[in-house]
Amino acid sequence: MSSDQEIIDSIALTRLNYFSLAGLLQLYRRLGSAREVIEHRKDIRDILPDAHPRLIEALQHIDEPLKRAEVEYAWDQRHGVHVLCLNDPDYPQRLKEVDDAPLVLFYKGNTDLNQRHVIDIVGTRRCTTYGQDIIRHFIKELKAYCPEVLIVSGLAYGVDICAHRNALENDFPTVGVLAHGLDDLYPAAHRETAKKMINNGGLITEFLTQTRAEKVNFIRRNRIVAGMSDATILVESAFKGGGLITTGIAQDYGRDVFAFPGPVINAPYSEGCNNLIRDGGAGLISSAEDFVKAMGWQSDAVLYEAKRKGIERQLFVDLSPEEELIVNALKEKDNQQMNMLTVKTNIPIGRLTALLFQLEMKGVVKAMAGGVYHLLS
Repeated sequence: MSSDQEIIDSIALTRLNYFSLAGLLQLYRRLGSAREVIEHRKDIRDILPDAHPRLIEALQHIDEPLKRAEVEYAWDQRHGVHVLCLNDPDYPQRLKEVDDAPLVLFYKGNTDLNQRHVIDIVGTRRCTTYGQDIIRHFIKELKAYCPEVLIVSGLAYGVDICAHRNALENDFPTVGVLAHGLDDLYPAAHRETAKKMINNGGLITEFLTQTRAEKVNFIRRNRIVAGMSDATILVESAFKGGGLITTGIAQDYGRDVFAFPGPVINAPYSEGCNNLIRDGGAGLISSAEDFVKAMGWQSDAVLYEAKRKGIERQLFVDLSPEEELIVNALKEKDNQQMNMLTVKTNIPIGRLTALLFQLEMKGVVKAMAGGVYHLLS
């Protein structure tokens, strides 16, 4: 958890993002905190020789942004908003990896943004009956195949709101990424759904209060939708559209992209999906089963049922010699990826995958974001 001063400093720096977000991120990552960036504002060239001149100039006038940040943080505290700085452990770790991650996120909700699986569902604002049926069947089926997933979208009309509402109906946590501050809600017609999401998911934005929902902000928020997810699913899209922007960003981030084909070849609101599939930009799926198999998440339903029946954790766990090797490797150094564990234990990847699954069922280890395994005490 970041200190109050670090939060205020980070918010102040976000006021300078419009000059050079990439430059600010480089400074932040090299110096380790917003406070250090501000304290070194006089010698930025020594730290980042190619820093943008306008960024350097803006840092010399940080006093006004700091005052604005204090007002913003006071509002956040009064309204139950969590301010997540880039180095905060609750910040979406998948998003943190990207080159244009926001320095700060404002989050109101109750779910873990770093759940084992996170997907986003995007598409046209003119979602047809065909698209609505796809979303309804996909999310209902997903509950059986992979019960623990965070579903992300943009709370817009069409595909977005349909995804959020079906997620809630199937008891999936769902997060809406906004193109404005948390003091408002656009579109207002989705206010009741947004209230439900705060109790099972939440609302998140990089924008301060008093920020209007302008067109450019919707494009900026798409990178958050894609960046905090393992995979992007395009349901319906015309030849051009915001959903295609999100899938393009996801591709740039190296994330998985999938699309549903149209009901017929020339369906106008599936043209973008069909073209994306044709050009190799997305994997074709027609069901949640297709998606889960493509992602390699088939074992989740078994694991979920084991946890539900209360065998997640045993007081005295019987471990095989190979399982002991894995546990000892994690005791020596916790939170390791599978490729490191296979080196440490000399167990082949295929066999290691099966053993890690067994250890999860026994409640000994937990799979974290990014393929990292954590040893449970």
